[in-house]
Amino acid sequence: MGRELREVVYVDGVRTAFGKAGPKGMFWRTRADDMGVKVVRELLRRNPQIEPERIGDVVMAATAQVGDQGLTLGRDVGLLAGIPNTVPGFAVDRMCAGALTAVTAAAGEIAMGAADVAVAGGVEHMGHHPMGEDVDFNPRFVAERLVDTSAVTMGATAENLHDRFPEITKERADAFAVASQHKAAAAWQNGAMKETVVPMAVFSDEGWRVADRDEFLRPDTTLEGLAGLRTPFRVAGRVTAGNSAGLTDGATACFLASAEAAQELGVMARMRLVGYAFAGVEPELMGIGPIPATQRVLERAGIGIDDVDLLELNEPFAVQVLTWCDALGVDAGDPRLNPYGGAIAFGHPLAATGVRLMAQLVYGFRERGGRYGLTALCIGMGMGCAVLWENMQ
Repeated sequence: MGRELREVVYVDGVRTAFGKAGPKGMFWRTRADDMGVKVVRELLRRNPQIEPERIGDVVMAATAQVGDQGLTLGRDVGLLAGIPNTVPGFAVDRMCAGALTAVTAAAGEIAMGAADVAVAGGVEHMGHHPMGEDVDFNPRFVAERLVDTSAVTMGATAENLHDRFPEITKERADAFAVASQHKAAAAWQNGAMKETVVPMAVFSDEGWRVADRDEFLRPDTTLEGLAGLRTPFRVAGRVTAGNSAGLTDGATACFLASAEAAQELGVMARMRLVGYAFAGVEPELMGIGPIPATQRVLERAGIGIDDVDLLELNEPFAVQVLTWCDALGVDAGDPRLNPYGGAIAFGHPLAATGVRLMAQLVYGFRERGGRYGLTALCIGMGMGCAVLWENMQ
């Protein structure tokens, strides 16, 4: 028996400030799940029309599903945030695409009528849980040459991109990084970030403080300053701390709803989910993953890249963005691309990043207009994700 799928819309999204991972970072003494609780509670506060018992599911992502971001994170965060125990929750993992996978999973529930409203987001405390810690990689990966050994070190995969695409020089990567920092600084100055960043009280060695600003912002970044940075992944390499996203702690969450439920509840449907695509590529070249994912979602939607008015692409490494730009025919300085800066300036808390991209896309639609917007990123172990949205503001 056939059935018609329901339209899924984005209502609202928020994030914590993004902090440096490790003992010197502002979230060092803060639990990962409490960061998730903070953003979910802020969603509830900002959207009082959505009664907590109306939520159909809470989907939260984490790459390292251990310790304070273990258990079934969606259920854990939902209960701690005060959502009734009648509302279920679950956790997902697709590394850097964790939050976007949480969104597409929740969207599937809404489209099928299993939920009218859902919370989706992600948490990553890379200070408490460094990438790859407690992971037991199967020796067959290397012994049977299923993947290159560099695939498990993200910085090494970025160096591999420079090898594969020698036209993407360190100078080009550094120039992109400088632009990202400058755009992010302007976005903070003009209030773009303050709309979606939730201040959070955190405890530190100096006592209580408010975490309300990203710690990787470097508005005074220059090409000259980046030129002399060391290349930790390879002698005389091209990937540096300056043209990469730092190790980061942070959390994000958003409200999704069916178009009918949004209208009934009186909340604004800011974006409509048009379509999404995931793709796999060589694990050691994981940075090219968004290329086939973007091509697929555009083909399915029947549009081209020139029809997309805003592009929010994650920036784990500048070289990764530049490979996507070259493949899709988008100039790195195109005003559609990351107009408010990206992960090189904000940081990249793995499973949380996807909702940051969506929140910036919403702001961009309101400020700049346009019909279609894309959120896309690469994923560890050789994957990519692209989600296409339509502006409804």
